[in-house]
Amino acid sequence: MKTLLVVNASPNTQQSHTRALTAAFEDFWLAANPDGKVIHRDVSADHIAQLDGNTIGAFYTPLEQRSDTQQQAVSLSDTLVDELIEADEIVLGSPMHNFSVTVGMKSWVDQICRVGRTFNYTEKGPEGALGGRKATIITASGGSYGEGSPMAHLNFNDPYLRTVLGFVGITDVEVVSAPGVAKDDSGVQAAKEALRARFN
Repeated sequence: MKTLLVVNASPNTQQSHTRALTAAFEDFWLAANPDGKVIHRDVSADHIAQLDGNTIGAFYTPLEQRSDTQQQAVSLSDTLVDELIEADEIVLGSPMHNFSVTVGMKSWVDQICRVGRTFNYTEKGPEGALGGRKATIITASGGSYGEGSPMAHLNFNDPYLRTVLGFVGITDVEVVSAPGVAKDDSGVQAAKEALRARFN
């Protein structure tokens, strides 16, 4: 049985374009994997905690040496990492906010980049531990920031997430963008058709 992890980052829970597109992705994925399991993680509504000194210290403390306070500090991170490890495929719904990711998505990234769990230090430098998984990044933006556009150099959303996923070993990554949502919904419709075509 395959498992899909759906991560939504939009703080707009009612009219979010990325949420609509991750929902469409999930429908297409379940049609292709009728026995599949879906894990949902809402990094906006769940209020993923930003890292603090206690949590960072706990990350680098061996499990058997952690205090109860430290263990409590890493419990959320452990849950998020477990969800990621369990997944065969990941879809990230990441709207562009001020040229980058939302605060919820950034907090999720900080919580899942864990030495000894999602990456390891080696003689060759850091190596990701989550290879063999596929990820799809679904983005939406008010303007057009895709490759070849005049504002492409301002897009720190897609390349950042692609870099983070690669850091933890997930290099099979596809980006599906819905640009120009401040103008009309043509970008959203094109993105949905791109997702549909992928599963046909």
